[in-house]
Amino acid sequence: MSDGQSALDALAGRSGRWLALSAAAARHTAAVVAGPFDRVAWRDVYEQSAGLRELAAELDPRHPHTTDLLADVFLSAYQAAPRLRDRAEMAPSHLVNHQVVAALLRSPEFAAMHRETAGDSYAAAMAVLAQASALRGLLERSRNALDRARYAHNAQQDAVTAATAVSEALRQAAEEAGEDGTVAAPAADAVRRAIEAAETAEATARQEARAAAQALAAALPGIRAAARNATATAAEAVRQEAALMRAWGVGSGELERMPFDERARLAERLRGGRLARWAELIGRFRQMADGERARKVENAMGELVGVTLGDDLSRVIPSELAVLGVPELRAVFAARYAAGELMLYDTRGEQSTGRGAVIACVDTSHSMYAEGPGGITREAWSKACALALLDQARHAGRDFVGILFSAADKIRVFRFPGDRPAGVTDVLDFAETFLGGGTDFQRPLSTAAGLLEEEFDDTARGRGDIVLITDDACEVTERWTRAWNDAKHRLGFRLFGVAIATPDAATESGSVLESLCDNLRTIDDLTDVHTTADLFRVI
Repeated sequence: MSDGQSALDALAGRSGRWLALSAAAARHTAAVVAGPFDRVAWRDVYEQSAGLRELAAELDPRHPHTTDLLADVFLSAYQAAPRLRDRAEMAPSHLVNHQVVAALLRSPEFAAMHRETAGDSYAAAMAVLAQASALRGLLERSRNALDRARYAHNAQQDAVTAATAVSEALRQAAEEAGEDGTVAAPAADAVRRAIEAAETAEATARQEARAAAQALAAALPGIRAAARNATATAAEAVRQEAALMRAWGVGSGELERMPFDERARLAERLRGGRLARWAELIGRFRQMADGERARKVENAMGELVGVTLGDDLSRVIPSELAVLGVPELRAVFAARYAAGELMLYDTRGEQSTGRGAVIACVDTSHSMYAEGPGGITREAWSKACALALLDQARHAGRDFVGILFSAADKIRVFRFPGDRPAGVTDVLDFAETFLGGGTDFQRPLSTAAGLLEEEFDDTARGRGDIVLITDDACEVTERWTRAWNDAKHRLGFRLFGVAIATPDAATESGSVLESLCDNLRTIDDLTDVHTTADLFRVI
């Protein structure tokens, strides 16, 4: 082998590892391993969420690669089983992102958050935004580590560039070599200089990598503490929003079908003003009503008050049933049954449930805005009760109508047919509407009776239920009372009364409320939802 060829071989051997470095695959910038569908989910939610875009625009100028960090935080919340990439696969510039996501995933609070966000791009995006303040602080405290990571990344890029230069110099030397492999001195010198530059760049890269690792280690305790706080904040935020949605009867299936913008507007509406303060009360009402439905027994006897005559075999007293044991008396039993003269237990308290519509007439006069114990207004209490009645109707497949009233000229009617889902926007409109003014019973009750008559004419369904929820009393005319009693007898509906913090005179024997209602209860403690429990057993 010639000396020229040996020289070229020696240069090639010395430059071998630089060739390998220049051909090495690029490091990853994403800390969370993600498939194409996950990446599409992130792009879609980023395009739809102004909050995410504004957060990235705020942080990116001060902290490079923030958008990549937000994507990783989103994916860790969104994926069913998030998988963290190996640290050795990460670009040095993104090692802080990797450490932040690792700390989030290992936080004790992560599992609670992840239960609400997995597979739900909106909830995962909300979790990212809930962590915004903590992420700002975390990035500020990690500024030195971020700077050192950037220097390490640049040094590594310089090393790769220098390695590529070695490869190019070696290629050039090979092209200029003679037929016997002799390498011209300038070409050989160029290869040597490229190798020396690459060695220097590699040494600098190693030095910067060590400095970056030290800075990251110094920042690690703060990153872990901030990540834990961030995850706890996000977990609480998504838990509260999920509870808020459930309190207002918005199911998870409905939320998943809802467009991002519409869901964001709904969440903002629920979090604002009176609706947020009512959520806990509404949730308690719905939970209580659900429990009462589970306990309900159709045709239950209720409280025994004596013996009466009739043909209800479910209430026949034992001595009457004993007659059936004597063959000679069975014909007598049959005759008495046909005449409706069997002796029965007489009960009160429980009634058979209705079949027609459930109509809640809710007083929204000025006095209903007054606050009671715990800051709970009479309006909040009445609307929570009405929404629980809406649930009751839907479980029974019955129509529900909400009638908001105050003075005679102020009334709003909200109809929720039993054969289709109740739109959450319509439910919120019903809950938020407040009319103000005085109190008049005649128009809302007449409207309710008219709706039951329409239902009876259209479907032949009778036995509707009207619930009058009020904190006041008013007079009704004799003429109106006669018409009301005629309608009630004809349609077979019942009127339940819920008197909220009313004066004793309004509910005492002989009062308008007492005479109108088949079943009247008085509520003095606006913090106790169980005072209306029996209402949900008989409606």
